[in-house]
Amino acid sequence: MALLVSVSAGALAWGGGALAAESAPAAGQPTVTELVVTAEHRSTNLQKTSVAASVLTGADLTTRAVNTVDQIQFVTPSASVENSGQSNNLNIRGIGKSETASTTVVGVIIYRDGLATFPGFFQDEPFYDISSIEVLRGPQGTFQGQNATGGAVIVNTMSPSLSGFNGYIQGQYGNYNDGQIRGAVNMPITDTLALRIAVNDEYHDSFAQVTGPYTGHPGRLLEWNARIGLLWQPNSNLKVVFKNEYSYIDQGGYISSPQTANYDLFTIGNNANNLQIDRVFRSVLTADYTLDNGIDIRSISGFQHAGGALEEDSDGTNGTGLLSYETFQDRAFEDIWSQELNVISPDSGFVRWIGGLYYQHDATTIPPNGGFTDEVIPGVVYGTLNATYSRETVAGFGQGSLNFSHGVQIQGGVRYSYTREPSDVTTVVVDPYYGVVPGLPASAVGHQTQLDEESAVTGKVALIWTVNDSNYLYAFVATGNKPGGANSTTLLSLPPHIKAENVTDYELGWKATLLDGHLRTQLGGYYDRYDNFQVSIDSPTVGNTSLILNVPNTTVNYGVELSGDAVFGALRINFSGSYLHSSLGRFFAVDPRLAALVTAASCDSATGPANPLTACTDLTGRTISDAPSWTANIGAEYAFRIGPNATLTPRIDYGYVSSEWATLFQDASQDDLLGARSLVNAQLSYAQGTWRITAYSTNLNNLHYVSQENSGLRFPGAPRQYGLRLQKSF
Repeated sequence: MALLVSVSAGALAWGGGALAAESAPAAGQPTVTELVVTAEHRSTNLQKTSVAASVLTGADLTTRAVNTVDQIQFVTPSASVENSGQSNNLNIRGIGKSETASTTVVGVIIYRDGLATFPGFFQDEPFYDISSIEVLRGPQGTFQGQNATGGAVIVNTMSPSLSGFNGYIQGQYGNYNDGQIRGAVNMPITDTLALRIAVNDEYHDSFAQVTGPYTGHPGRLLEWNARIGLLWQPNSNLKVVFKNEYSYIDQGGYISSPQTANYDLFTIGNNANNLQIDRVFRSVLTADYTLDNGIDIRSISGFQHAGGALEEDSDGTNGTGLLSYETFQDRAFEDIWSQELNVISPDSGFVRWIGGLYYQHDATTIPPNGGFTDEVIPGVVYGTLNATYSRETVAGFGQGSLNFSHGVQIQGGVRYSYTREPSDVTTVVVDPYYGVVPGLPASAVGHQTQLDEESAVTGKVALIWTVNDSNYLYAFVATGNKPGGANSTTLLSLPPHIKAENVTDYELGWKATLLDGHLRTQLGGYYDRYDNFQVSIDSPTVGNTSLILNVPNTTVNYGVELSGDAVFGALRINFSGSYLHSSLGRFFAVDPRLAALVTAASCDSATGPANPLTACTDLTGRTISDAPSWTANIGAEYAFRIGPNATLTPRIDYGYVSSEWATLFQDASQDDLLGARSLVNAQLSYAQGTWRITAYSTNLNNLHYVSQENSGLRFPGAPRQYGLRLQKSF
C-alpha cells in the first residue's frame, strides 16, 4: 500500500506546474451532462421527472467502485445495505428487507433489464457491462411491474447495437491475490442483426484468518459471469432484444463470529464444513413496436432460475463445549416466470399516458434431505425443514398526465394487484435432551399448509411546475403496498399470518440546474405513514429462522435528501446527503435471546404487557431496524491534460453511513448497534487513446465494520483492497 501511495503522490508532484497550465478550462467549458432515467418506461431527463432518484452510468460504477448492490449505500442518499454474502438487506429510507428468508416479499425491488429479480437472496451478481443503474426512492408501482413500498433499483445492462464493431477488455490484480478479467464485444451481423457478448471472471483469497478444524474456504471468492444479447431491428418501428446471462458465484462460506465477540472481525474460529454457492440464469425478451401515430407497444417476457447452497458454523466458534458444534445448511431453488405488457403514448401532446399489465409466478423449493438442517448437537439434536412456496401476482397499472401551459402538469396513476400464495412446509425436531440442556427445543413433527390471497389498489397524484429550463418543482401523494403471506415455521404451531403493509407517501421536490449548467441539484422531503408495518423478529423457538410480524399501529418515517453534481472545467464533483427520522407505532414483541423465560401467550403485539420476566418488550417509538439517521457522500476528480491525447486523473470518494440498530430490541449489551461507517476510496488513472491504467484502493482507511448481524452472528464488510487495473477499448 505504501508503494501505491508513493507512486500516486509522485505522479501528482511530477504533474505539478507543467500540467497546471494545460488544465485551465478552454472557452465553452463543459457542463453537467443530462442524466436519463427510464423509471416511467420512457427515456426522460432526470431533472424533469417527478421522482427522487440517483442515476449512475457504467463509467460511474467503475470510477466510484460500485461493483455490487453492497456499494450502493456509499454513493446514493438514504440507502443502507446489510450483507452477509448470500443474502443482502437493501433498504431505502429504512424500508426494504430485514428478513433473509427467500420467501419474504421485499419493499425495494431490484430490476435487471426489466425483470423483477429474486427477493433478498441471489443478489450478489456483479455489475459488469452496465449502461446505467437507477436508484428510485419512495413507493413505486404505477409504472413498474411489481409494487414496492420503499423504492426500486433498475439495472440496465448494455444492449447490442448496429453502430459497429467495438468493445473493451479489462484486467485487474490486487491484494488478497485478487485477479479479475472482464470485457465485452459488440458485433453487427447484418444490417438488422447484432450480437453483444460480455464476460466477467474474478478470484480472490479470503479476507479472514480462520482457525479450527474447519473445511471449505470461508470468504474466498470464485465467480464467473457471462451475458449474450441479440438485437433484431428490421425497421425503424420494431426492435427486439433477447438477453441471456449466467452467473456462478462461490464465496466459500461465511466470514462470521459471535455477535458479542470482542476480537477482530477477520479473525474467526470455525469447526464446520463451509460452503456458499449461487447459480443464477436469467433470460429476457423485450420487444418494442412503435405505431405510425407514435404509440409504443412493449412486451417484456422473462424467466429466471437460481439455486443456492450454504453450509456454515452457526455458533461462529471453534470451541469444544457441548453447544460449540452447531451447524446449519440449506439448499434452495427458485424459478420466476414473468410477463409485462405496456402501451405508451407519444412523448408530446397535452395528454400523455402509459398502461400496463403484469403477471409473475415465483416458486421456491427447499428440498428434503439437506434442504434445511440446523444441527445444535450434530447427529443428536437437530431440526430439518422441507417446503414449497409460490407467489402468483397479477396486476394492472397506468398513469397519465395533463400538460398545461406555463409548465404546469397534473399527473395521476393507479394500480390494482392480486397476489396468491400457497405454501406447504414439513418440519422435524429431534431432541433427546429436552429439559436437560437449557434453551433447546422439544422434539416435534409438523406439517403446515397455508393459502393466502390478497388484493390492493394503490395510486399517485402529482402536481408539477417546470418554472423554466433550470428549475423544476413537484409535489405528490403516493400509496404503496407490500403483500403479506406465509411466515417461517415455528415448528410447534402455525405461525401468524403476515398482513399486507401499506404506505402513504407525501413528497415535495425541487430540481435545479445552476451556474450556467455547471451545477445540478436535487432537494426533496418526504413524510410516510405505514399501516401494518412489517418487522423481522428472530424466532424464539427455532434457530436460523425469523418471523415477520405486523406493527398494529401507524409507523412514521420522514426525512430530507440532497444530491448534486458539478463540472467546472476539468474538475468534477458529486455529492449527496440525507436525514431520516423514524418512529415505530405502538408494538410489543418477545426478545428471542431471552426465550427461555417466555411462557405461552405472554406477549400480545398490540397490548403487551411489557414484562422483563417474559421478555415481552415495549418497542413503541423506537427507530426501525436498518435505518441510519444520516448518510452522506462526496467525490471529486480532476483531469490533468498531458499533451493532446492523454490525461492523468486523480479521484477520491468519501462515503458515510451513520450508526443503525440491527434489531428493534436495541440492546447495546448484545451489540445490537451497528457502528457508523466512513469509507474512503481513491484512484489515479492515466488514459491515452484507447488505453487506460488505474491504480485504485477501496476502503483506503481499512475500516473493519459490521455489515450485518443475523441469528447471533456478525458479518464484516470488505477491508481495504488495492491494485492495478488495465483497460483497452476497441
